[in-house]
Amino acid sequence: MGRVIEELIARANRLGSDPRNTNYAGGNTSAKGSELDPVTGQPVELLWVKGSGGDLGTLTEAGLAVLRLDRLRALVDVYPGVEREDEMVAAFDYCLHGRGGAAPSIDTAMHGLVDAAHVDHLHPDSGIALATAADGQKLTEQCFGDRVVWVPWRRPGFQLGLDIAAIKAENPRAIGCILGGHGITAWGDTSDEAEAHSLEIIRTAERFLAEHGRPEPFGPVVHEPLPEAERRARAAVLAPVLRGLASTDRRQIGHFTDSDVVLDFLSRKEHPRLAALGTSCPDHFLRTKVRPLVVDLPPTAPLDAVIERVRELHAEYREEYRAYYERHSTVDSPPMRGADPAIVLVPGVGMFSFGADAQTARVAGEFYVNAINVMRGAEAVSSYAPIDESEKFRIEYWSLEEAKLQRRPKPKPLATRVALVTGGGSGIGKAIARRLVAEGACVVVADLQDASELAGELGGPDKAVSVVADVTDEEQIAAAVRAAALAFGGLDLVVNNAGLSISKPLLETSVRDWELQHDVMARGSFLVSREAARLMIAQGIGGDIVYIASKNGVFAGPNNIAYGAAKADQAHQVRLLAAELGEHGIRVNGVNPDGVVQGSGIFAGGWGAQRAAVYGVPEEELGAFYAKRTLLKREVLPEHVANAVFALTGGELSHTTGLHVPVDAGVAAAFLR
Repeated sequence: MGRVIEELIARANRLGSDPRNTNYAGGNTSAKGSELDPVTGQPVELLWVKGSGGDLGTLTEAGLAVLRLDRLRALVDVYPGVEREDEMVAAFDYCLHGRGGAAPSIDTAMHGLVDAAHVDHLHPDSGIALATAADGQKLTEQCFGDRVVWVPWRRPGFQLGLDIAAIKAENPRAIGCILGGHGITAWGDTSDEAEAHSLEIIRTAERFLAEHGRPEPFGPVVHEPLPEAERRARAAVLAPVLRGLASTDRRQIGHFTDSDVVLDFLSRKEHPRLAALGTSCPDHFLRTKVRPLVVDLPPTAPLDAVIERVRELHAEYREEYRAYYERHSTVDSPPMRGADPAIVLVPGVGMFSFGADAQTARVAGEFYVNAINVMRGAEAVSSYAPIDESEKFRIEYWSLEEAKLQRRPKPKPLATRVALVTGGGSGIGKAIARRLVAEGACVVVADLQDASELAGELGGPDKAVSVVADVTDEEQIAAAVRAAALAFGGLDLVVNNAGLSISKPLLETSVRDWELQHDVMARGSFLVSREAARLMIAQGIGGDIVYIASKNGVFAGPNNIAYGAAKADQAHQVRLLAAELGEHGIRVNGVNPDGVVQGSGIFAGGWGAQRAAVYGVPEEELGAFYAKRTLLKREVLPEHVANAVFALTGGELSHTTGLHVPVDAGVAAAFLR
């Protein structure tokens, strides 16, 4: 049956890679066929269907659930009715073939019970626009005739599978259906036919909306978007404030979107009314929450007034969300998961979305763009009429959805933390960036050179971004911090790592040598810390600042006046800032490495040759020389410094600030006193 699986995955990937067809991780595809049972040696009918939590666009064979059709269809005879249909999901496990592959999703019944070899269930914007129109059934008949059948809203589950199976049996000419408030389902005798039918429904709906829709369904423009530079500058200031508020119950990562779709929606008269109605498709509101927080001030309002209003609106949002929960919860409902918004809309500026990681935050924003497209289509031909609030609650706090959330892997120690690493493109900084990403952080790699290749290696824009920044330049540092705010919503962890060194005796050290090293390390660390602290204080959820100082800030070595003095300056900045920023929950600590020779940009840039000459050893033996003079007789590598940064910020030392951690394998002369 290899060909059946290959065709299914290829179809899923094609459909899922086009956002017009379905949203990220939304929908599912399936195929039926037979295979020899390894126990009996007899043919057995099987269903291959995308498993729970997978994404069609990136689906692989490992993401398929594999079930025996005879057992799945036999569940019809023991189905206890719609009031107990959730029990059927557990029964799917008894229908698995062999190991069964991925966990079966709630839509498995739909795919197994519909009498077609290939079935697609998708969430296209055009289909949902018809599905959420006030007169969706009439519009579906007008658009498709008897080729596509209307199915009234029903929560996904076993009963919906039975309903669609019956509709297909009763409508032999139909190629699929519009699911009220939800999406589409299509079928075919071959994989190609099912895909063609899916695309026919989607493209026909698109043409219908274009041909029959009225212009400007969101009403006239009442506020033009701000110019791009002003818009993004304002967004960078608002992002950490909004992230701090959205993290009231649990820390979140943020994402900013100012696409034309978003800006046009927010410029129109009807956006407050439509946003208040909330999203409709279950995949949408599970990620965007029942409705967004909408700022009700014009784009030209003073920024201070916007921030004050945002705080008021956030408090109101939390009260309203709690009331929503209390209106609909029962004794069996899971506890309220948090009352903060997932989507914040700011007219003239754009959309801020939040989630447990950068991908979740980004995808939440993408889902709201889907919702905007749906509202536009529905309003163009009718009026937007999403499913009732009570139905949204039933899905948001569905026990099956709660079980899916509980199956997620435990977050890594630095999950939801945003880090900025200066000098992050090579050497110690590169090792630190790698370790922070590995522990779950989102990282902004700041360096004099473009580090976009490294950011790509670290996982791309959902994990790391790069900025070119000279730490001696105030505006470039401010721009780097703004980049962190726009990329991930704010900043939690700063590593002052950028540095250089020139080894000369006192009488040969020029003023330029002195100024260069103090500009990069002493002044640069000050500028970075100041700008980061400004953001962290506005954000209001604390943070960490770590200085990569040096044992030379304590140890008096020869021919090292400028470097050693600059490092001593950094070392005392740690103490000064720890004392000043503690009231804001910002911890400031340092790491004092010994000479890191391997992988070091400083040593490769001439410092190694200079220090080797001072100590009278060949440059290639400098690392071994440093190791021999330590108590542990071990060479210090970039990874060891990265380990110390993680130890200081990973959560176990939550009550430690003003500390310097030696990473020197034991240099007695550099012991802290």
